[in-house]
Parts: sequence; C-alpha cells; structure tokens
Amino acid sequence: MEHDSPATEPWQLSAVELAAAIRNRTLSSADIVQSCLDRIDAVNPRVNALADLRPEDALDQARAADRRTASGAELGPLHGIPVSTKINTDQRGYATSHGVVALAGTPAAHDAACVTALRDAGAVLVGRSNAPAFSYRWFSTNDLHGRTLNPWAADRTPGGSSGGASASLAAGMTPIAQGNDIGGSIRYPAACCGVVGIRPTVGRVSNWAEPVYVDTPGGRQQLVMPPTVLNCAVEGPLARTVADARLALRVMTTPDLRDPVGVPALPDRPAPDALPRVSVVRNIGTVANHRAVEKAVDEAVEKLTDAGHQVEELDGLPLLAEAARLWSLLIYEDFRSTMPTVEVIGDADIRTSLTYSFAAAAGQWGDSPTLAEYIHGWSRRGALVAELQQLLGRDRLLLTPVSAEPPFEQDADIASPERAAQLVTAMWPMAAVPILGFPAATVPSALVDGLPMSVQLIGGRFEEEMVLDAAQAVEDRTPRLIPVL
Repeated sequence: MEHDSPATEPWQLSAVELAAAIRNRTLSSADIVQSCLDRIDAVNPRVNALADLRPEDALDQARAADRRTASGAELGPLHGIPVSTKINTDQRGYATSHGVVALAGTPAAHDAACVTALRDAGAVLVGRSNAPAFSYRWFSTNDLHGRTLNPWAADRTPGGSSGGASASLAAGMTPIAQGNDIGGSIRYPAACCGVVGIRPTVGRVSNWAEPVYVDTPGGRQQLVMPPTVLNCAVEGPLARTVADARLALRVMTTPDLRDPVGVPALPDRPAPDALPRVSVVRNIGTVANHRAVEKAVDEAVEKLTDAGHQVEELDGLPLLAEAARLWSLLIYEDFRSTMPTVEVIGDADIRTSLTYSFAAAAGQWGDSPTLAEYIHGWSRRGALVAELQQLLGRDRLLLTPVSAEPPFEQDADIASPERAAQLVTAMWPMAAVPILGFPAATVPSALVDGLPMSVQLIGGRFEEEMVLDAAQAVEDRTPRLIPVL
C-alpha cells in the first residue's frame, strides 16, 4: 500500500479536480480518458474489474466533449469525466448481460434513466463493471466475464454485486462508477475495496428502464419486477472520495414518475442548525464482531467526536434486527419466481449460492413461508419505516459496522451451507437498510491487517447530504491508502 501522494497523472485526480481542470482548459477530456484507458490497460488484466471495453467509443465521446468545451457552451457537472456502468444496467448499444452467457448477445436499445442522467451531465461512459450472475451475490464472478479480484488482496471478495465498480475505482480506472443496491451491492463492495458508496433514499434516483419481455409457452410476456425490486432496489454511485460521490449523486438525482416509487420533487432540506447526534449500533445480538470491525467502528467514533458530533452508544436496536430478518423473508420469497430462469441459464456458482441462501432463510422462516407471513412482513416493514424515521428525525444518524466480518474470503457463500448462513447473519447492516429504504453510505475509517475497513452511516429519509457530511468528517481524518498494483 502507499499513502496519498501528489497526483502526476490525470487518472489519479478526483472527479471534482478533473471537472475543474476541464473548465480551466488545463486538461482535455481526451487527455483524461486516454489516461484512464492507459491505466485500465495496465491494471485491469490483473483485477478483471471492467468488461466490454471499447476504447474508440470512449475517445469519441471525449472528443465530442472537447468540442463542446471549445464552443463555449454550458458544461454539465460531469462534463468529460470517465464513469463506468454496471453490466446489469441498460446502456444503449451494450448488452445488459447480468454476467450470463445466454444474455450477452442482445444490446440494449435505450439507456436506463440513471445512465441518461450521467450522459446528460456530460459523463464519458468508459467500460462496463463486472458483477455476479444476476447480481445475486456478495462476490463478483460469472461464466461470461470471469472473476473480479480485490486490488487489496486477491483471496478476498471485492464485494458484490458492484464488485467490478469498486475494484476499478480502487485501482484507479475511473473516478466514479454507477452501481445498484438491494442487499448491500453498492455499500459492501465500496467497503471491501476502500472506496465510498452511497445508497440513496428509495425514489430519489430513478430506477426506470425499458420493460423486458421474455418468450414463454403462453407467448411473449413482460417480465414482472417483484415488490422488493420496486420498493427496495436503488441506483447510486461509488467513488474514490466523498466529494465525488456527492457530485455523482446530485447528477443521478432524477425525479421520474415513470418509476413506480419515484418522487416528483425532492423535499426542501435546509441544513440543520447543529451537527446531528450519532447513535452507534455495533450489533443486534445475533453475531459478535471481528476485532477489525470493532477497530473500524472505534476509529469512526473518535473521528466523528473530533469533528464535533455528539456520539452515543446504543445497546442494539430491535427495529434493525427485525428489518434484517425481514430481508431474508421478503427478498428470497420474491427471488423464488426467478429460480426457474436461474436454473436454466445461470452458472453453477449462482445456483449453489442461491440454494445455500434459501437454506439460510429457511433457518429463520421455515422451508415454505406462508402468504400470510409474507403479507405481514410487508406490513411490519411499513411500521418499521415510520419507527426509524421518528427515531432519526433531522438531528440523528446511525453508525453501524458494514458487516460483522472483514471482507469475506472468495466464494465463501458457496463453501458450505453453514458458511453461507454465517454470511447472511454477518451482513445484517447491509440487509436492514434496503428493507427500510433509508439512505446510507459506507466510508473507510481504518486499515487493519492490510485490508481497508469501513463503517456505515444511516440517515433519515432524503437526508443524503447529512449522511455525506458525516462521511466527509471521517474521510478528512483518515489517511487515504491506495493498493499497490
């Protein structure tokens, strides 16, 4: 590893710095994109984070951006800045492959709304980030694109499902990456690779994409999104710095009434008069934290206290425990409808992972949860959302671990049913948040045994700025550590 040092190449600069350089005419977008492409050539063969690379397409976008700069036209916030998109997100002309061989041959005709937002802001789309098949794992390997490695340690997961995004950022391939999150898929990879991830409030960033149709024995039918995808999944950014994550989130904030849960306009959120209190929830009574996890929390507590926050320790929080348990009911019951497709076109790893994950969920809910239990689960979700919002208001944040364990060993979820169940238990901080739909960010706070360790900050609904302000306080007091590649 190496400590922060003055940047000598464009790929080493943050998106905020690059945007300023483009406006000042000290760097062109073509210079920046070429620098990132050179970095990709140098390190991507070792970590396999980006796939479907088309350098000339990226350079064409950059040259068009430079022509716009020269014309004196208004420039978007990400004008000329390289950004990667995820293989499960529609980008016109590129297959939305989900890492599945059978889905690799059909390019998307349109951009998803979040990709449109990035284009409209002037971003140059450089590469597609790898993910597990169907984005169902906390690991990033598939039969189509292979395995993504963690730049810090090849035997540890880079996270999933946005593991290609997080690994590419840590390795310096782009300053910003698009991801999505229904069970930690932005926050966990960011933590595993020592970068920043922000999961926004449900409805803030449009989740809209063109409908997907499939051929069935009864004819061609639209693929129906299950309730958890509509109500718990979000699009959002990963970045190397909090400032870049904030910039990308503002760009991706796209009120869109095509999205069934999209909000027509964001509520006015003036800055509160005082720094929010921070309540620390270290565990929910189900699993003990690894010492490295405790170190990360301790470091974050010290840094937030130094920044002026009032920090208090809570002895658990039952609503988070219940939300994490509900995740194992609602998510997996919804996933059952996709299992026939997974069995036909999914790779062996995803089939094994889901088999073990269903077994872990059965340990909490039985082999066949009833419709009444499922409906009651959704009812309890609503009650917990209200309870957590009342607790947080506009003057409190929660600080939690990211997981009870450091980044998992590669393929831990398919090592055995017992190990898979341990992972589900350890990941309660990642599972609780999507069920409730609140904003949360992960930010590095320590380096332990050669691995970056992060914490999670959770805020009230639509309080992303407050969450990011606290993440910035942690980042400001944490030396930036970069993996050597």
